[in-house]
Amino acid sequence: MSTSSPDVTVILPCAGFGVRFGAPYSKELHCLAPGVSVIDRSLETVVELARSGLSVRLVVVFRTHKLDVVGHLAGYTRDLNMVFVYQDDSFEDSLSGAIRTALPLAEGRVALVLPDITLVGPGSERSLVEAVGRTEPSGWCVVAARGFAPEALRELGALRLAEHEEGVRVLAAEEKPRRPDGFNAAWAMVVAGPEEAHRLPEVALQGADSPLAGASAVEVAGFINFNTVETPGMSFAHRDR
Repeated sequence: MSTSSPDVTVILPCAGFGVRFGAPYSKELHCLAPGVSVIDRSLETVVELARSGLSVRLVVVFRTHKLDVVGHLAGYTRDLNMVFVYQDDSFEDSLSGAIRTALPLAEGRVALVLPDITLVGPGSERSLVEAVGRTEPSGWCVVAARGFAPEALRELGALRLAEHEEGVRVLAAEEKPRRPDGFNAAWAMVVAGPEEAHRLPEVALQGADSPLAGASAVEVAGFINFNTVETPGMSFAHRDR
């Protein structure tokens, strides 16, 4: 790992068990096209961020059952400065626990990128670059998509988006809401400014007071969440296009 401080730290949580995916391999390595896996699509925005001129540190949170994913990531050493950290089991065994594990290695603006979410639509690979540049003044920005059915929003980070004179803003946010009425979008990625990054675990906690209210939003056409996929190749959570 480079000893210089990065402009942006990207947290990539790869410690989950993916029991709903139902395949004998990590869902991140599910093939979408010849030579292209789910995690390759997920990392397109991160590679674009590194190529934009910003210094990027990728913090990969893993457990031993994901060593196949760790091996796959060796192909990104030319583009990304990577550091690997084992999931701290003293934290909650969840996405929020993975974020807490990674935060001590985070500097600068901090982005949460999930390895089982792939963006849809032209230009979506530039969405993280735009989101990193729009964290002020609230200290937060999300990459989000609209058009999800209520049953999908119950499994996602639900948002209520509205037009603002300075662009699209988040009016309300809730992780996996029991009652999705009033929400019209979901987040795919989250970026926090240096002063707000300590609250990133709250973004992924069901029932927590989300810090995303007031955040800027960069919209994409849609995204597929492979954590909701029970059969490889199916795409349950995606925007109707």
